[in-house]
Amino acid sequence: MIYREGLEERELNTLSQFASKAALCAGRLCPEEKCAVRTDYQRDRDRIIHSKAFRRLMHKTQVFLAPEGDHFRTRLTHTIEVSQIARTISRGLSLNEDLTEAIALGHDLGHTPFGHRGESILDKVHEGGFEHNVQSLRVVDVLEGKKGSDGRGLNLTFEVRDGIRCHTGEKIPATLEGQVVRLSDRIAYINHDIDDALRSGVISASDLPGECIFVLGADHSSRVNALVTDVIKNSDAKDRVLMSGEFSLCMEKLRDFMFENVYLSPRVEQNEDIVNVEKIIEYLYGFYSKNPKLFPKEYHHMAESFGVNETVKDFIAGMTDRYAINLYHELCN
Repeated sequence: MIYREGLEERELNTLSQFASKAALCAGRLCPEEKCAVRTDYQRDRDRIIHSKAFRRLMHKTQVFLAPEGDHFRTRLTHTIEVSQIARTISRGLSLNEDLTEAIALGHDLGHTPFGHRGESILDKVHEGGFEHNVQSLRVVDVLEGKKGSDGRGLNLTFEVRDGIRCHTGEKIPATLEGQVVRLSDRIAYINHDIDDALRSGVISASDLPGECIFVLGADHSSRVNALVTDVIKNSDAKDRVLMSGEFSLCMEKLRDFMFENVYLSPRVEQNEDIVNVEKIIEYLYGFYSKNPKLFPKEYHHMAESFGVNETVKDFIAGMTDRYAINLYHELCN
């Protein structure tokens, strides 16, 4: 039997000098007794997987709202794809796969219903704005679990919390494992969103930027493999996780293409009934802001601790697509 100490020793002896080792973990906000068989990062991963917020990801939109077909991505399948890509890169660089996996599985816990559109609408109506990475950190620090000193949160390690908070935005993660997830998130969503957009007929293969396809490959698998290999080659024995200039430029061009032709496309917004999405979120936000006593019971103490508006934001961000739709119709009838 291998106990935690044996796993920690194995990490110290085999991982890269730049890897984060569980034995050298910066700790938790609230000190805890160590697990006998799992490292701290393995424990964090398990806490995330067993959270309600993680389960709800299966009913949250990635890009397309209520698509007709069984093979379109949800926020959960996106998370799994990010985790797989990130673990492959970490393994190739001899980094800590357990830490990488924990960050990847938790990075989108704070995402709203209705995908990118839901996030932009909640950002507009909530005073102070809304960023899903900040909300993901709030989920693990406050909204899930009862392990913190105040009886809230999952009490995750500093390294996992930092990776979740910094997987997008201006601040770069403090660990290489967090940097791996940050790049893997982009690799995953750009390529699988292209796959879904092609399947939906919103774009055709001939619409994709030709120079990017020439460099990265003509199909989903080829592009992901090329990008993962490029990251490993360019980051080997370095204290930063990097993509080559050519591949990074192609990624940016594909991202710009997707924003123009899919994420913010008037055609997609019309097909996806963005007007109804906006109506639902704005109505729910306004209704509960004015009627906090009608919050579900478990949110009453949250309103007392954090204020009504913050709790409304937490409540809506945690909803699945179908829950938001059903609640809207229930309140309007």
